[in-house]
Amino acid sequence: MRILIVLALALAGCAAIELPLGRQGKDVDADCRSWFEALDEAVDRAGVRDAEADRLAGFPALRVNRLTAALAPRARSSDEAFSAWLQQLQQLDASARQVEIANLPGSVGVAPGRLGDCSQRLTASITSDPVTRGLLLDRARVPDRYSTLARAAGLYAFTRVPFFAGVRAWERDRRQAIEDARASPRAARRLAPEAAFAMPPNTAPAIVGFTHDAIGLPRIDAEQAERLLAAHAPVFDIETQGAFDAIGAPAWGADGHIGVDALQPVVYQRLSHTLVRGQALVQLVYTLWFPERPRSGNFDLLSGTLDGVILRITLAPDGRPLMLDTIHACGCYHLFFPAPGVTLRQGAPANEEWAFVPAPLPDLTPGSRFVVRIASATHYVLGVSATAQASSASWAYRRRPEAELRRLPLPQGGTRSLYGPDGLVAGSERDERFLFWPMGIASAGAMRQWGHHATAFVGRRHFDDADLIERRFEIEDMPPPAQAGSTH
Repeated sequence: MRILIVLALALAGCAAIELPLGRQGKDVDADCRSWFEALDEAVDRAGVRDAEADRLAGFPALRVNRLTAALAPRARSSDEAFSAWLQQLQQLDASARQVEIANLPGSVGVAPGRLGDCSQRLTASITSDPVTRGLLLDRARVPDRYSTLARAAGLYAFTRVPFFAGVRAWERDRRQAIEDARASPRAARRLAPEAAFAMPPNTAPAIVGFTHDAIGLPRIDAEQAERLLAAHAPVFDIETQGAFDAIGAPAWGADGHIGVDALQPVVYQRLSHTLVRGQALVQLVYTLWFPERPRSGNFDLLSGTLDGVILRITLAPDGRPLMLDTIHACGCYHLFFPAPGVTLRQGAPANEEWAFVPAPLPDLTPGSRFVVRIASATHYVLGVSATAQASSASWAYRRRPEAELRRLPLPQGGTRSLYGPDGLVAGSERDERFLFWPMGIASAGAMRQWGHHATAFVGRRHFDDADLIERRFEIEDMPPPAQAGSTH
């Protein structure tokens, strides 16, 4: 049983994770440290490590992502800011550990409350000790998802030139395809969120009146998050020529391989944030999963099992959409659709992938929502329009939390994450990895977990970079954050 495995490992004396010591030279809590060590040992032996956020050496109850790493300087400003930041790191670790514990083989769970209790014990000493506190702030970094060694071995300085020419050619093709789709759209299957237009005009919730914590993150509870995600959930026009164009829910099969249950269309959703002018803007993320990208010929490096498309809508403080950007779940094909008043910054690097803008984002009238057109087979995004009508929607899709993908049911019982400990989806590998490895991206073309989307072959860019939009775009007339209830 799982709890017995954990206890046995603890009693056996697992290899210790180096834990920072307080100024008195004493362990923060030896019992909780041993418990975390035993849990880590069991998780790693079972191969169920969750890779969404990065672990911090010496801090077993904390994890960091690119947003919290970017907010670390704010955490130095006051005790209140540090406590708010520390809470974010705790939540990242708690979320990951709950996934890991649930995915451990066996049927008996870890003692209720132990995770939260030990997390509180170990982090309490950090707050009270300036030395450990400073060490944590220094270590709160997320490595990029590029291999400098692979780039060196692949003579990146030279091989990047033909790769970049290929990227530019693809961008020209995409721009033309989007123009053609706008001028002569093909027949498509329209999917709209359930009860998409039940909300009367002018009731889409703006981000007004939300309080902010001491590091500037808006406090959004589950109900508010659901209202935002429901109000902005896009309509999809999917050009459909086969079963490979039907979206659904990833599911583990009895043969141990991942597939997609397309009986009910599903779109997965989550919230994220980006930092612009010191403000944390809310982003709404929607992901579609297709069973495959089918082979188009004998020499097709891009085909393979599973194909995901990720859309993200960035909201201004008043709730107005500023940007829709999209990638495939491999991190490939990053497109930006900026709203009016959002323009590319001057002086962008000319020799790397910076920001491909194939078309602007349309204005939304009250009660309308975005329509995203997706090509058959390749699942390339072919443009974004707007509609206020739901009558032509022949199918309704359900919205589900993206976190469900980290705990998918197994046919024989128990659960398993869609993603492996390396953040990749096993079985979704593409042959392009044998050609693209000099660009330094692990298994280029494979589907991957949030936090692992390197989105440029030439240059370094991640989908969840906290400054992704601010570095590349100028935003005119962005309203200030709401002050009501703000703590700063």
